[in-house]
Amino acid sequence: MSETADDGELWQRARTGEPECFGVLFDRHGEAIRTFCARRTGSLDAADDLVSIVFLEAWRRRDHVELIDGNALPWLYGIARLTIQHRWRTALRHRRALSRLASATPAPDHADEVAGRLDDARHLARLRAAFQRLRSADRDVLTLCVWQGLSYAEAAVALDIPVGTVRSRLSRARSRLEAESAIEASSPRPATPREELS
Repeated sequence: MSETADDGELWQRARTGEPECFGVLFDRHGEAIRTFCARRTGSLDAADDLVSIVFLEAWRRRDHVELIDGNALPWLYGIARLTIQHRWRTALRHRRALSRLASATPAPDHADEVAGRLDDARHLARLRAAFQRLRSADRDVLTLCVWQGLSYAEAAVALDIPVGTVRSRLSRARSRLEAESAIEASSPRPATPREELS
């Protein structure tokens, strides 16, 4: 039965003419990839789009799958990471092009006012800001090892680096996130328009 086969067997069967086996792999790992993409992008809508792209790319590269103990998930995380990086580079080029066309008057940003009303949202914004200031490599290793629960060996496959590098990056990333969070927490919050009037 396809549902009980390990990932290696499913990949082999999918490559040799049983496409429903690829569907089993999608059902098995799609939600984990969606969660990873949502955490890295901060958007469930973007994550839904990215999952489709990741699995299309996985099918395109099906002859080069790399399994860890019969598990393809670390390899899929690696494809997801590269897909997100490509999407960010494309979005950056798009934003730069739009900024050249935009008028000189910036649109008002109401994020601070909303964050001022909700303590949880403010805390999340601080954490997200601290996270975004980390290097991309640090964000990747934190997301994979802490949020996605990958082992060092699995993260090494996803990141295409040695296991020892995963360990050292994770330690460094945790320290940097803690330091960035402390800086962010100690930074004064900009006053909302209501506070400025009082």
